[in-house]
Amino acid sequence: MTKVTKIVAISGSLRKASYNTAAIKAAMTFAPENCEIELLEISKIPLYDQELADSGTPEAVLTLAKKIHAADAIIFATPEYNYSISGVLKNTIDWLSRQQPQPFEGKPAAIITASMSFLGGARAHYHLRQIMIYLDVHFINKPEVMIASAHEKFDNNGQLTDNMTGEFLQQLVSALVTWSDKINS
Repeated sequence: MTKVTKIVAISGSLRKASYNTAAIKAAMTFAPENCEIELLEISKIPLYDQELADSGTPEAVLTLAKKIHAADAIIFATPEYNYSISGVLKNTIDWLSRQQPQPFEGKPAAIITASMSFLGGARAHYHLRQIMIYLDVHFINKPEVMIASAHEKFDNNGQLTDNMTGEFLQQLVSALVTWSDKINS
């Protein structure tokens, strides 16, 4: 029986026409047969507040933590805001970092950034790596997928129109499956 690699994906954008969410959806179409990718929902995660946490972790956070903990690997996709990741992604990471068991610990992961800029969110890409070191996330090093001029690579319906970007996304998912098998063995 072939092992199925279960990957969860988190988009750091809440916008309906998000290029980062579109990139995850495109990556899902390139997943090999032995891989399932589930796009997780973060829009219901409240702003982190220690008093709220002390009164009980919100159900949306608990659900997310369980799904991440059960997954073999994670794909993060984020826009770049002010040289960093989006606030909603950082807020989600802050909530999840306080959960026990720690859902990120030891997880293989990959990053996608998509931006209308020429850098494709490179600074957010590297900042996310830096943030996740403490949480013991093990990112693949290659390929690095930074989708520059994203508005030219997706149509108005969020469908990927750029073949080279598709090739990079396919390589990313394949590399993450291989990395997950190595880390989780």
